Amino acid sequence: QVQVVESGGGLVQPGGSLRLSCVASRSIFSYNVRWYRQAPGKERELVATISSAGAAVYAISGKGRFTISRDNAKNTVYLQMNSLKPEDTAVYYCNVGAWPQGQGTQVTVSS
Repeated sequence: QVQVVESGGGLVQPGGSLRLSCVASRSIFSYNVRWYRQAPGKERELVATISSAGAAVYAISGKGRFTISRDNAKNTVYLQMNSLKPEDTAVYYCNVGAWPQGQGTQVTVSS
């Protein structure tokens, strides 16, 4: 069964950075990959998408601060998050195509 594992979250001060990783158990070469987030009491929000060709699209909330990238050789997609704000606090998930998502990784931005 296909598995996706997110990691890299943690507690960071406002203005800090984190790099999230999404590792899949098999090749992601032909798939679009999306990072989502969900904060307590809020709906799931699309953060960024990277196409199979490497084209990236960002939600307004992360534009200019977040960078999505992929390493197909490692079956991995990254989300580099800079200038983090308290409102970025959420559980972050990745979706590879229509595969089941993972458990997510918690990001907490607080002083």
